[in-house]
Amino acid sequence: MQVLVLNSGSSSLKFKLFKMPEETTLCSGLIERIGSTDAKFIFSTQQDTIEVTRDIPNHRVGLEILAKKLLHKDSGIISSTDDINIVGHRVVHGGKLFRNTTEITQAVKENIKALSTLAPLHNPPNLEGIEVAETIFKKAKQVAVFDTAFHQSIPDYAHKYAIPCEFSEKYNIRVYGFHGTSHKYVSEKAIAYLGKSHSKIITIHLGNGCSITAIKDGKSMDHSLGFSPVSGLIMGTRSGDIDPSIIFHLAQKYGYKLDDISNLLQKKSGMLGLTGFSDLRDIIAEAKKGNKACQLALEMNIYRIKKYIGSYAAILNGLDAVVFTAGIGENAQLIRQKVCENMDFFGIELDEQKNKTRSKEIHAIHSKASKVNVLVIPTNEELEIAKQAVNLVHTSAT
Repeated sequence: MQVLVLNSGSSSLKFKLFKMPEETTLCSGLIERIGSTDAKFIFSTQQDTIEVTRDIPNHRVGLEILAKKLLHKDSGIISSTDDINIVGHRVVHGGKLFRNTTEITQAVKENIKALSTLAPLHNPPNLEGIEVAETIFKKAKQVAVFDTAFHQSIPDYAHKYAIPCEFSEKYNIRVYGFHGTSHKYVSEKAIAYLGKSHSKIITIHLGNGCSITAIKDGKSMDHSLGFSPVSGLIMGTRSGDIDPSIIFHLAQKYGYKLDDISNLLQKKSGMLGLTGFSDLRDIIAEAKKGNKACQLALEMNIYRIKKYIGSYAAILNGLDAVVFTAGIGENAQLIRQKVCENMDFFGIELDEQKNKTRSKEIHAIHSKASKVNVLVIPTNEELEIAKQAVNLVHTSAT
């Protein structure tokens, strides 16, 4: 069975083709800057990687380019688009409607569109990717995997906001949570590593978007991203937690429009707003040169992560493992080191040499004396989507 996984962003398209159930990656890649004349098409196999710059005006053209590459007579992977059995789509927001992986129907598409008000930057391109894939891979089962689904287990007292109940119910205002596919994947890897089903784990997804989840016995119990992907940890361009009165203050006293404030908090804040850089590698390099703004931003970032670890350890009433994942979590040893410093009250102690180790597999970076496992687990959201999609199709068939 061949499963193509698509992750459509507003101006990008990530893809990965798997042979299942072997979980073999046949090819992967990325289309960047969709909508521009200098868009990039990157296509990788085990043998080589190609990178082409060209005009890609929309997602449909991008997927057509991908299909042609997959079918190329010399370097192609498949002989026909019918060779693709399943197309698995990442969909960011499933609201309260979608608790599980779902085969896509017209009704499902209409609901994804209706939920776009909750994720205006994500659901529309997710839906466009679905509609284009349906026209290209006509015989494939189209399956949606929702970022929010893993967090549906968060209990009422944790996902409900302290606003009048009629507002929560009428307007579907609650903690939804995001990055669920990543948190689910790495938590299951951690549980297997620990060798115990009853476990208390904190997973920390650190990339341009950041989130942290408290997981008990494999279920999400609390999560830093709430109604939207803006709250919680400090991110590349997103503010994380702020006092909501700041919004009213900017609007009422200084005349800022709500759209401007939304843009400020989502695209101009976080590490970018603090330093002028959104890439952590640049911020760390500048901090080492003595850049005070970058040094402070790193301290703020690390402090926020530690604060969440403390609160989540409290609600879990213990801690078996802390997991770092995603681009920063997997690669930024300085961040891991600083987060784990002065955490001996929780029994967290890092091994400096192990922390410097890079691996594509799960690896432990805690010392022998540490009471808590500290793990670096490379996330693989695309594989998780493929697994869930295959499982759904098999279950439906039986």
